[in-house]
Amino acid sequence: MSYKILAKFIKKTKFNIPDTNTFFNLSNEIKNYSIKFDIKSKQIKEKTILVNTTLCLTPKKEINKLLECEICLSSIVELNENITDKKRLEEIILINVPTDVYDELRDIFSGFFIKSGFKEIKIDNKVNFKKLYDSKKIQ
Repeated sequence: MSYKILAKFIKKTKFNIPDTNTFFNLSNEIKNYSIKFDIKSKQIKEKTILVNTTLCLTPKKEINKLLECEICLSSIVELNENITDKKRLEEIILINVPTDVYDELRDIFSGFFIKSGFKEIKIDNKVNFKKLYDSKKIQ
């Protein structure tokens, strides 16, 4: 492996159910949201980068009282070699690291809903970040 995750930490969380009506309607309204990923990175020092993987819910249509859910998990990544190939570096940042941290990000996300009384929250066990990466490259 050409990289190692040295540490992970929760950089940001946002979970807001604005009122009781939103809470009571959430089981029916959750289908009107989609899961979105945002991945950003920045170099910390030579061969070390910070990768921020954010998972959030976004409404598919206009919703009066919006549920807010966003979690950003930061990973400090050390490259084991000097990678000069831009495509290889993109794959590490946009495919490999998010794949490695997704289970933890999913658990945090699900935990917010479970602790709020929603036992039936469904989120995919796996996300194909390679497929997402390839689809973005086509656009």
